[in-house]
Amino acid sequence: MSASDRVVLVLGGAGTVGSGIVKALLEKGFQVAVISREGGRLEKLKQFLSGSACDRLHTLVGNVGSEDGAEAAKGALLKEVGEVTDVVSCLGFSWWQGGPPLAQSLAELHRVLDTLLLSTFTAWKAFFPLVKDNPGGSYTFITGGAGERLLMPGTGFLTLGAAGALAFSLMVREEYPDVPCKLNELKINMGVTTPERLAPGYVNHLDVGEAVASLVEKRIVSHTVLSASSPADLKALALEGKI
Repeated sequence: MSASDRVVLVLGGAGTVGSGIVKALLEKGFQVAVISREGGRLEKLKQFLSGSACDRLHTLVGNVGSEDGAEAAKGALLKEVGEVTDVVSCLGFSWWQGGPPLAQSLAELHRVLDTLLLSTFTAWKAFFPLVKDNPGGSYTFITGGAGERLLMPGTGFLTLGAAGALAFSLMVREEYPDVPCKLNELKINMGVTTPERLAPGYVNHLDVGEAVASLVEKRIVSHTVLSASSPADLKALALEGKI
């Protein structure tokens, strides 16, 4: 199956990490779908992309953060594109620095877990069945090292949410060891930002995009955690489809 015949759903595709992935996939010739709660973020994504690439971009306003919302979005998306062959989930990679735990409310913890973990589950529950039995398909989780350590003071809830995302990806791989689709996790042990905001400890979201697009395109590995701790790791993944 050629890239133009494959439809890749990028969950979180309107965000910083996701937009780099969307751009790289479009440049490789894939059809790409992005769902967002906010139409304005989808318009901003289109402005970021080149005009020709947008011909293969399918956007939909929807909420994958609830079971009903994710099912509704799935139905609307399938009506537009016919099928989804691959899914990349960036929902477990985000940022939070709201302060020390004693200063937080239970409502704020729920909000962080909704963003990083629970939406990862509701989206996976809706869209994994579309690709899991397809030997030519894939489901890729994008996670971060924040779940393994406190990055800096005030980021404790980020650690909780990110740890949940890491555990969820592990659970899926081990609960579904025999699915034909390529089921992988790219764990980025760096911050991800746009070129104009690069700083020590951060990597360009365009480099992340090229690495993920190569992983989806080449389909070399499955049930694997690919851990990227440097730009060189991302470059190797972009060139070889594995680290």
